[in-house]
Amino acid sequence: MSDTTTVSYDKNLYSTKTVEKIEELLEDSYDLDDMLTFIDENSEADFVAHYEDYCSAGESIGYDVVDAFVKYHGDMCYVDNVEEAFRGVYSSEESFTEEHITETCGIEIPVYVVVDWEATWNSNVRFYYDFVDGYVFDRNF
Repeated sequence: MSDTTTVSYDKNLYSTKTVEKIEELLEDSYDLDDMLTFIDENSEADFVAHYEDYCSAGESIGYDVVDAFVKYHGDMCYVDNVEEAFRGVYSSEESFTEEHITETCGIEIPVYVVVDWEATWNSNVRFYYDFVDGYVFDRNF
C-alpha cells in the first residue's frame, strides 16, 4: 500500500481506538483513503479488529473474493477464514463439482459416460461448499 500521510482527516470524527489504529497503520504505509473508505463501508469496530486481516487476505486472493465471502457470511469477523475456505472461481456449481470430483477421487471419467453434475451438486456437494458470485468456499473452515 502507498504512503499517503499528506492526506488529512478529522480525528474528532472517530473514536480514540480508531485514531490510534489509523496512526499505527499510517506508520506502516497503509493508505489513508483506503482505511477511511473501509470505515465508511463497515464500522470503526471492524476497522480496529479486522482491517489488517482484510488487507492481507485481499492482497493474497483478491479483494472481490474477500468481499463476497464477508458479505455472504454477514460479518467482518469471518475475514480470518476466507483464505482457508476459498476453493477457486468457477462459472457454475456444475463446473466446480466436475473438477472437484475428478480431482478428489483421482479418476478420469470416460467421455462416453454421462454425469449429471448439476444433480451431483444439488444432491450432495452443495452441503459442503458455498457458491457465491462464482467463488467457491468450503463450509468447513
